[in-house]
Amino acid sequence: AGGPAPLLALTVALRTLNCFLVQTSFVPDEYWQSLEVAHRMLFNTNNYGYLTWEWANGLRGYSYPLIFASIYKALQLLAKDDVHLLIWVPRLAQAVLAAFADVKLYSLVQHLENTETAKCVYFCQLCSWFTWYSCTRTLTNTMETLLTIFALSYYPIKGSKMGSSCKYLALIALAILIRPTAVIPWIPLVFSHFLQEQRKADLILHNCIPVGLVTVGTSLIIDRVFFGEWVLVQLNFLKFNVLQNLGTFYGSHPWHWYFTQGLPVILGTHLPFFIHGCVLAPKRYRIFLMAVIWTVLVYSMLSHKEFRFIYPVLPFCMVFCGYSLKHLKAWKKSAASFLLLSNLLPALYTGLIHQRGSLDVMSHIQQLCNSSYQSQAFVFIMMPCHSTPFYSHVHCPLKMRFLQCPPDLTGNESYTDEADVFYSNPLGWLNKEFYNDTLLPSHLIFFSVLEQEISSFLALRGYERTATVFHTHVPQGRVGSHIYVYRKKTEINR
Repeated sequence: AGGPAPLLALTVALRTLNCFLVQTSFVPDEYWQSLEVAHRMLFNTNNYGYLTWEWANGLRGYSYPLIFASIYKALQLLAKDDVHLLIWVPRLAQAVLAAFADVKLYSLVQHLENTETAKCVYFCQLCSWFTWYSCTRTLTNTMETLLTIFALSYYPIKGSKMGSSCKYLALIALAILIRPTAVIPWIPLVFSHFLQEQRKADLILHNCIPVGLVTVGTSLIIDRVFFGEWVLVQLNFLKFNVLQNLGTFYGSHPWHWYFTQGLPVILGTHLPFFIHGCVLAPKRYRIFLMAVIWTVLVYSMLSHKEFRFIYPVLPFCMVFCGYSLKHLKAWKKSAASFLLLSNLLPALYTGLIHQRGSLDVMSHIQQLCNSSYQSQAFVFIMMPCHSTPFYSHVHCPLKMRFLQCPPDLTGNESYTDEADVFYSNPLGWLNKEFYNDTLLPSHLIFFSVLEQEISSFLALRGYERTATVFHTHVPQGRVGSHIYVYRKKTEINR
């Protein structure tokens, strides 16, 4: 593995490769809570950009998008704000940060144990298919996970001489600033630290309170600038997701989902190593296991569940997996080969094939920016809302529209969002919405499953299919295997 510098160079190279080998979409938040917001923050002078309902209701803070807006500003000042650079540079920045986090994890284990165990943990971390799939994405969950690793390296665990209360608390605070749920895995860890700390008053007065005040103050000022009023987004986020439990609008799962599906899926073939490592690991690591169990239990109480929500506990799990691998002795090489090969396939499949259409189709929209009839073009994305990125992947003031799906915050029980109304009767909705030919979009983009249902509308209004884009091998419900691009036959495109 070499020293930290050669190891860092190797890891940066690996994560850069990782970045370019992830060309699929995961969840809408990857763009709609980061890049889309950053693009609007910087380029809104041109009157294009879109903010989702969370921003209108002050549920999200501008601190995280500000990072990407700064990257966009740097590109703009260098006259390099080309759409491809706007897409890839933020992801490359995330990849470099992920590489630093990987090396921090290695250094932490090397410091607590030895180089051999550190190599095993580092290997498990690099092998993890879910880390490969997620760590270069511009998701708040990704930044939350990376900051958790950085904080962990300064956490005063027994036997650690690297511990720094101020540093680890500041990193946790930064993670909470970006995503308030980052507090969850740290509750048992901070509580354990507090119990062991002999100078409890000092910890609170000289570390917790100053760090808390600086973080909340920074968050308030940043959000004041962009919202134009004082907003405490962390409180709004907590009220919406926990107290009102309105996340169920986006689907609900049984209480045991994280235990039976969530954690086993993100761990993949690391699962037996994780269990074995939990049995073997010294007593002082029990606090890490507590953090994993506690986090999964807390998230299990919320109805709306997603794999990415428990991504921040994956690095904790990797410590146990590495511990297991190191103690396999004669079987170590075979076990390592098994881990590498069994994770390679899902990593490459999910990164290069599954759900790639919603990103690939954006290049067809980008082409309209360079054409002579850009001002007359009107793109309508008739897909489950937020299926694709938006202006951050187009970067020109093209007229675009998609189906809306904000939840109802007024308590109206008969409320149905635009996307649901559309899907209940697509043909009727289109005929009603575009009753006049002058209102018709120049381009329609939709999943293949919708084509048959609206075929009469397409034929009657003079649309022709110009592109077929592969999306997934496992179509479900409103999501088809392919995405179709239809263009209206008019004088401008003959």
